[in-house]
Amino acid sequence: MPAGLPVLGPPPAIVTPICHMMYNSNMLDLLFTSPPAFALIFGGIIIAIGIHEAAHCFMADRLGDPTPRALGRLTLNPIAHLDPLGTLVILVTGAFGWGKPAPFDPYNLQNPRRDTALIALAGPASNILLAVLLSFLFRLVPPPYQLTAISYSLIALNINLALFNLLPVPPLDGSKIFLRTNPWKNRNNLLLLLLILFPLFGGHSIASLIISPLSRLFLSLLLPN
Repeated sequence: MPAGLPVLGPPPAIVTPICHMMYNSNMLDLLFTSPPAFALIFGGIIIAIGIHEAAHCFMADRLGDPTPRALGRLTLNPIAHLDPLGTLVILVTGAFGWGKPAPFDPYNLQNPRRDTALIALAGPASNILLAVLLSFLFRLVPPPYQLTAISYSLIALNINLALFNLLPVPPLDGSKIFLRTNPWKNRNNLLLLLLILFPLFGGHSIASLIISPLSRLFLSLLLPN
């Protein structure tokens, strides 16, 4: 793969700390205090990120770019899409993390601008679709009472992952969907990303202030009353 090849990611990031909201602990604490809850939540995070990155890869392949296939990324196996550092951050913080960026070569695309946006959109769309499928499943077969909160948090996890990645801030997917040009080109995008994640407003970040109303709307439709 040529140097400087554009890629999607990182992060997929989980901006809303689902397990903190439920347990007021980090993932490592959860591992020792409630191993079944840890397995469900951590496994759910890994699957959500894996599906997100796989969707990018499948869309790129569909649009004629063989790069993900050549690199072994055309799979739903989440292990192929895990970034070791991003996974460690998830384990330690329980609040956010990322997977391997999905590689694609715009020179293999028929319409690079449009197709890049479609590749970017595939990730968040896959998480929304997964949330809808989980909602349908939990309505059809309600989870055991002890697992209700955890099961419903998996829906929230996917909605928040999708909404966060739709923010038009590089390197998030939204920047490739909504910005025809990158107004932050040649600037430190990592600092910009950290800025929207930092709790500047009464313990709330810019990202959470934007995402929370939309998240509540989606969850009011998806979660059983």
